[in-house]
This record gives sequence, C-alpha cells and structure tokens, in this order.
Amino acid sequence: MTFTLPQLPYSYDALEPHFDARTMEIHHSKHHAGYTAKFNAALEAVALNSTDLTSLMESMDMDNSALRNNGGGYFNHCLFWENLSPTSTEMSSDLKSCIERCFGSVEAMKDEFSKAAATRFGSGWAWLCRKEDGSLEVCSTANQDNPLMPGISCGGRPILALDVWEHAYYLHYQNRRPDYINAFWSVVNWDVVSKRWAG
Repeated sequence: MTFTLPQLPYSYDALEPHFDARTMEIHHSKHHAGYTAKFNAALEAVALNSTDLTSLMESMDMDNSALRNNGGGYFNHCLFWENLSPTSTEMSSDLKSCIERCFGSVEAMKDEFSKAAATRFGSGWAWLCRKEDGSLEVCSTANQDNPLMPGISCGGRPILALDVWEHAYYLHYQNRRPDYINAFWSVVNWDVVSKRWAG
C-alpha cells in the first residue's frame, strides 16, 4: 500500500475529558483506517503511485469521487491528529502576532474559527490557513474536501483543522457540536500549528 495509517503520538485516552477514548479509538482505527485503505485502492485504480500527499491534494481530480473523498479523508485526519496534544502548549510569538494582525486578537480568531465549525451544515471541516501573502484565513469545507484541492473557495495552506463530522464527537457530545468545538481549544497543539505556519 502507498499510504499507511499513522500511529497517534498519544494514547486514545490521553485527551480526556475533552475527547473521550472510545471516540478516539473508533475515529482513528475504523474511520481513518477505512479512508486509508480506500484511498490506496483509488490510487491503484488510476495508476497513481505518488507518495507526495500535498501534490496529490493540489492536483486532485475533483470528478473522481473515490479519490477525492478518501484522499481528503486520509490527508485531513493525518493533519487533525497532529494538531492535538494532551499537554498544554503555546503558539509562537510570530504566529500570535500574525493572528493579531489578521483578526485583531487570538480570541477573535478562535471565535471566527468556532463559528465556521459550528455553522458548517452537515459534515465537514473548519480550517485556519496561511495564504500566499502570509496572512491567515478561517474557512470551512464540506465532506472531506480541504483547502489544497482545486476549486475549493477556501484557499491557502492548512495549519489547523477541526473535524466536525458527527463521528468525531457524537458518542460523547451527541448533538452538542458547540461543546465539542469549545473542548477542542483545550487540546490544540500550538507547537505543531506554529511550525506549520512558519514552514
């Protein structure tokens, strides 16, 4: 297989009480594993053997639903797991300054991001992206689309992602998506987000 399911850098229960162990286990070992297997099958079906995940997203055939949905599901979850941490972290001073320039304050950015996540109808993702000019943008995408894909009106390089599919939170939060979004801020790995912003 071209791509493999990444191992999490923490245990399934490490993010409790914010993200519960059972949801984390199912989300990673079932949902993400399923996207991984189906993404590899979709790549094989069109004879694509690239291992450059970013390039695959940027050159995505948006008419190939198997490749688009499963490739997006694979990429998005890889990014999502990395931007979570069981220990408290702080964003870099450079990232904080950029956020303050673009949004007015860190709290204002969080409010805009949380609104994008809460108002995404149905399944999808909320993103904080770095645009080519260095500025930051909050946006959301449907299903497993991401900002790297062509034709998505959510531009830039994603540095922070939140999964708002029901499978990400329903066991613990049921229909209380805003509570899940609020809990997310307690487990963001700002070290990783800062490195993505700088890189």
